[in-house]
Amino acid sequence: MAVKKAASKSMPKSGRNPKGGLTAGGRAYYAKTEGSHLKAGVTGAADTPEKMHRKGSFLTRMFTNPRGPMLNAKGEPTRLALSAHAWGEPVPKTMSAAHKLAAKGHTLLSKYHAAQEKAAKKSPGKQSAKKAAKKVAANRPPTNR
Repeated sequence: MAVKKAASKSMPKSGRNPKGGLTAGGRAYYAKTEGSHLKAGVTGAADTPEKMHRKGSFLTRMFTNPRGPMLNAKGEPTRLALSAHAWGEPVPKTMSAAHKLAAKGHTLLSKYHAAQEKAAKKSPGKQSAKKAAKKVAANRPPTNR
């Protein structure tokens, strides 16, 4: 009797960009298997609040406490390090370079929160904006400086 092979949960090679991140096909595969929608990384300047929030969250999440080395045994950048390139950042080769990216992420998130609070103060007639700003301020993680 033939044994049915389990379906692979890993990303197919065609879905991974060799320069870092996922291809459009990889994002489509992820949407199909996981049911969620991934956007491409912010490669340019994070000049809008949404871009600041996305890029800042990514850099903070991935490089504050990296889950692996930046270089493999051959001295080549790992997928973790290449993910920074997919977001328009230099590929970190050391842990200190990764922590600098994390610090940049914290800075972007601080700018995002400041923009949200400023927008809430500008529109005094909108109670929902004020509540949103208070919620953002209450949920802001403490800075470790």
